[in-house]
Amino acid sequence: MTQTLSREVEGTQLPDTPSRSPFALALSDCRVLVGRNVKHIVRNPEMLIQAVSLPIVLLLLFRFMFGGAINVPGSMAYIDYLIPGLLAVSIGFNATSTVVGVAADLTQGLVERFRSMPMAASAVLVGHVVSGVLRSLLSFVVMIAVGLAVGFRPAAGVLGWLGVIGLLALFATGVFWFATLLGSIAKTVEGAGGLGMILVFAPYATSALVPTASMPSVLRVIVDNQPVTVLIDAVRGLMFGTELGSTGWLALAWWVVITAGAGYLAIRKFHQRARG
Repeated sequence: MTQTLSREVEGTQLPDTPSRSPFALALSDCRVLVGRNVKHIVRNPEMLIQAVSLPIVLLLLFRFMFGGAINVPGSMAYIDYLIPGLLAVSIGFNATSTVVGVAADLTQGLVERFRSMPMAASAVLVGHVVSGVLRSLLSFVVMIAVGLAVGFRPAAGVLGWLGVIGLLALFATGVFWFATLLGSIAKTVEGAGGLGMILVFAPYATSALVPTASMPSVLRVIVDNQPVTVLIDAVRGLMFGTELGSTGWLALAWWVVITAGAGYLAIRKFHQRARG
């Protein structure tokens, strides 16, 4: 009886199921990997501390310990000058865990398990990037809230805030793609931690924390025109309704190119490591 039923089932044509395009399948893979990394954030207290507590510590440190010794040109208060720069700094801090996470996936056997599944390999990196951007947006909300409590007074309207969020999200995406590139280059998890420090200190060589007017002339030219400074200056202009000039378009152009280049190189290097 069982054998007869089995033969009948085998001989039955099941109704056709709609096929999904490769793009739809890749999006599904990315969604699963984003969920995996978001769960890591929720379940990992260290990541939450890095995303929430560290920006608060930096803000309070510069606001109350160093702020009185730093003069900002014009009528802008130092706390108003500081917040846009610290938002960029906090994104660099958050990106270090992505460098380590990608290196861990490559060196601890996870990618080998994924290779046996019909999935898009780049979904691993997309999961890290999207969860990293979400973590940075959490830092953004926390820092703005604490900033308002200690004297931050932005003048942006709705369009200004949309511009700020858009530029910072683009900046974070570029930084996190670069972080995945560093994680793909690192040979060990420990080495990845060292490479991640590049992202921690890079925003300090900008106008994030202090005006550039007192810098030596050659250094000032470099700092004023590098992509992170251009972005921070554009965010300041949007937050306080000052004249942007070409800064907004330059920031957008810089970080679209950087994001595309970092994403391409990261995926290419990751595939090389995964196949090796």
